[in-house]
Amino acid sequence: MDSRELLYWQEGAVSRKDRNQLNQHKSFMIWMTGLSASGKSTIAIEVEKELHKRKIRSFILDGDNIRLGLNKNLTFSEEDRKENVRRVGEVGKLFVDAGVITISAFISPYQQDREMVRNMFNKEDFIEIYIKCSVEECEKRDPKGLYKKARIGAINDFTGISSVYEEPLNPEIIIDTEHYSKEQSVKMILDYLIKFMYR
Repeated sequence: MDSRELLYWQEGAVSRKDRNQLNQHKSFMIWMTGLSASGKSTIAIEVEKELHKRKIRSFILDGDNIRLGLNKNLTFSEEDRKENVRRVGEVGKLFVDAGVITISAFISPYQQDREMVRNMFNKEDFIEIYIKCSVEECEKRDPKGLYKKARIGAINDFTGISSVYEEPLNPEIIIDTEHYSKEQSVKMILDYLIKFMYR
């Protein structure tokens, strides 16, 4: 007998609907994807700050932070990247159920993996945001020096250099950070979220 057959989802006395009513806003998952140095974390931090100003409960699941803790046993192989994304999706589901708008900032390079996460959620609970920026521009920025290390072979399986990045096919929002400032990018996202949140 598969031991998973012994497991049952335990429902609590307080529902997600109850939490959303307490918070006076919907909860959902925002999935930011894009190359390293495209601006994902910077934009996620600013979006969270602006939501907080509006007394809207949110939390960021950042790629580096997750890999320093929950997923520190994973490498950057294709198989482990898939597992990294799956775990974040599962954690995101728990946060959304807790009534929190959850902002993820992950490279998540493979379309199949992002679709896997999307399918974990109801259609109205998932927003994919493509933080678009060319490899050339990301490499110019390179705040952590990762592209430089990847170019000399010090980092294997680096997205955009030695590993592929598959652009999202149908994201809800595209933010081109080569053409929009941080402030413009955050405003575009907030304008969308406010309408989405209360409809």
